[in-house]
This record gives sequence, C-alpha cells and structure tokens, in this order.
Amino acid sequence: MAPEEGYQRGLGNRQIQMIAIGGAIGTGLFLGAGKAISKAGPSLILAYAVVGVIIFLIMRALGELLMYRPVSGSFSEYAREFLGPFFGYITGWTYWLFWVVTGITEVTAAASYVQYWWPGVPQWASALVFTIVLYFVNLISVKLFGELEFWFSMVKVTAIIGMILIGIGVLTLALGPAAHTASVANLWSHGGFFPKGIGGTLMTLQIVMFAFMAVELVGVTAGESRDPKKTLPKAINTVPWRIGLFYVGALLIIMSVVPWTEFSAGHSPFVVAFGKIGLPLGAGIVNFVVLTAALSSCNSGMYSTGRMLRDLSLNGQAPKVFNRLTASGTPLLGTTVSAALMLVGVWINYQWPSQAFTYVVAFATISGMWAWIMILCAQIRYRAKVNRGELPASDFRMPGAPVTSWVALAFIGVVIVLMGIDKDTRVSLYAAPVWALLMIVSYYVIKARNPEVFAKQPQGRREQAVERV
Repeated sequence: MAPEEGYQRGLGNRQIQMIAIGGAIGTGLFLGAGKAISKAGPSLILAYAVVGVIIFLIMRALGELLMYRPVSGSFSEYAREFLGPFFGYITGWTYWLFWVVTGITEVTAAASYVQYWWPGVPQWASALVFTIVLYFVNLISVKLFGELEFWFSMVKVTAIIGMILIGIGVLTLALGPAAHTASVANLWSHGGFFPKGIGGTLMTLQIVMFAFMAVELVGVTAGESRDPKKTLPKAINTVPWRIGLFYVGALLIIMSVVPWTEFSAGHSPFVVAFGKIGLPLGAGIVNFVVLTAALSSCNSGMYSTGRMLRDLSLNGQAPKVFNRLTASGTPLLGTTVSAALMLVGVWINYQWPSQAFTYVVAFATISGMWAWIMILCAQIRYRAKVNRGELPASDFRMPGAPVTSWVALAFIGVVIVLMGIDKDTRVSLYAAPVWALLMIVSYYVIKARNPEVFAKQPQGRREQAVERV
C-alpha cells in the first residue's frame, strides 16, 4: 500500500470511477471528432473500436503493475524498477512535460470558450482565474480534487448520454426536423462505410489515439486511493463499455442522424447534430461541456504534475524541495511550479500566433504515447520475472500477455509511422529528438555528479523521510 509516500488516501470508489471515465472523454471527442469524420467518414467508428481494444490492453497492463505495487509514481516508478533508472528518469520528466503542455493548451482553450457567452472578457483574464482556482483546489486536499473531477466527468457523461437518447428518439420515433433524413442507412449510403478508403481511416488513427490521452491518469491516483486493490481493477475493467458507449455509440448515433458529409474540421459534431435535430440551445450546451472538459484536463494536469515531480524528487532525480507535502498531503512546490509554467504558457500563447504554438501542442501526442510504451514494456519485464519466480504474481493479470503486450506496442509503432506521413502531425516527431537529447544529456550530467542517484534499488528510494510544510 506504500504508506511511506506520505499521501492521504482520500479518493473513494465513486471518485476513482469518474476520474477513469473522465480521462477517456475529452475535447478530442467533442471537438476533434469533426475533423476525423471528414477524413474517414463512418469508418471512424471502426477506428475508435480498434483503438479502444488497444487502450484496454494498455490499461490492463497498467492494472497488473498497479496490483503488484500501487504507488503514486505509477508508470514512472515501474519503468525505473523494470527497465532501469534511465527510463524511469525520462518517463517521469516526459509525463510531467506532457501535462504541463496539455494544461497550457486546455486552460487557454477554456478561456476562449468563455468568450462564447462574454466576448468582452479578455482571454488572459479567464485563463488566469481558472489557473488560480484549480491551483488552490489541488492544494487544499486530494479529496476536493477528486470531487471536482467527479462533477466535471458527470457533465461530460450526461451530455453524451443525452445526445444518444435524443438521437435514438429521432431514429425510432421520428422526432424533430431531422427525422426525414435520419436513418441508419446514412452509415453506408454516402460513398460507403469507407468513403475515403482504408488509407483515410488509417490516417485518423493518430487523431483517435490523441482523443484517449489521459486515460492512464487513473494509475497516478494509486497512491491516494482508499482501496486501490478493489477500485482500480473495477475502473480499468469498465474501459471497454465506456469506449463502446461514449465513443462508438455516440458517433454511431450522430452519423445515423446526420450524414457524415455535413461534418467538417473545426466544428463540433455534437453542435451540428443538435442543430439538425432542432435544438437551438445545442451550441451553448456543447460549449459548456467542452469548457468543463478543458477545465477537467487542467485539473488533472495540476494533480499529476505535482505527483510526478515529487516521485522524481523521492528518487533523487529532481530537486529535494519537491519532496515537501502540505499538512493535507499535497505536493506544494511541484504543483506551484507546474501551475506557474502553465501561466507562462498562456502568456506565450497570447503573444505569439496560434500556428507557432501548434508545434508545442503536437509534442503532447508523442510524449503521451511514450508513457503507454513504458507501461507495456514494464509489464512485459514484470511478467517475465514472475514466470521465473523472482516476483510474486499480480492478482489482476493482463489477458494473453506477453503476446497482447507486443501487439499493443506494434500498434503504437504503426501510429507513430502514420504521424510521420501526415504533414499535420509530423512536427511532433521533430520535437521528440530534441527533448530526448535534453533528457540524455541531463541524465549523464546528474549521474556524473552523484552516481548513487541512479543506482538501481528495489522499489526506488521511497524509504526517505517525508517532509511536510
């Protein structure tokens, strides 16, 4: 149970389940799906289903590791234990950067959504208010973070279920002005199920993968869950039906009610569908949902960055000051520094054109997938040690491993290749080597100054005293 980490186990089953659901539902569905539909047509449903299977395999691999040893450092700690200190170091810092970048983009996006209702409010002012409020929420207690995340996720879930129920009503009861064109036949009557060919569907895989970024966040909560042995497997096992309902189900209904040809990049398919159904408030509803999705991502970013910096600090791979906890068990300085960087990023985004900032945003995709790669690699090494009798077996084993682990790794490799082919996402592959070089150089500099920092020890250095402020 890793009580020596010093955190308070304030996250209950209800909050863990909604954090898991919220991690799989973000702006990638509410906004990004429009671009993906225009590229692949109805076959996008199949892309989400296939990627959903891969995501489930990744989460089961993480679940096996979590049941072996539930710690807040999660996959960074597992990479350190099973792949070596070098990979633990890179994973911790890369995941921290992923959430800082994501937080910057999401808090900026949230500020822009406010202008839908109040166009006179400066974007920087809204971004500042959101950042400060979420910062203090994360400092007060992990329970408050979990409660806020619960309600953010509830808004997203309610919106999707509402859209599905309304769409079913249109299809079965001929409700609203869209009834005369709504039909399941829309899935194949406008150029077929693969109107852009198999190639068009394949090129949406990176968009689909990005939509699922943050699903692994539930692993970071392991050190603060009241009963991780019970709540985490339950949350992970709900991944298939969550993806089936919220992604496959929602898109199936939307593209049955409205032909896929009426969707385009930059426009939310939910807004388009609400408009065709005859709900004028649809745009405002979706704008509110997307606002909560962006704030949810910012909230999660502040939570995870503070924990990841502290995990690095506990292992001597970040300044010791990040080890400090408040009386309520929250990482003070790690959260503060991350929030400050998010504010700097908002200022940078305000000063420079959005195209320049796209380069930073694109890097979030590849850095997020790095965490998934490390989860799978660590699980493969862990299972090998279990088979040799060197470690106890987890009571939540990944089905079909190690074959399924290698299948998931190969799929991620294919997506990375596709990112290199697509000119819109190729830039993220340019940024990755620069970050990798920085990590390698800093690793060897730290190692030269203090070789013991990266000396591999069983289960890291978590026996260090917890410092509270």
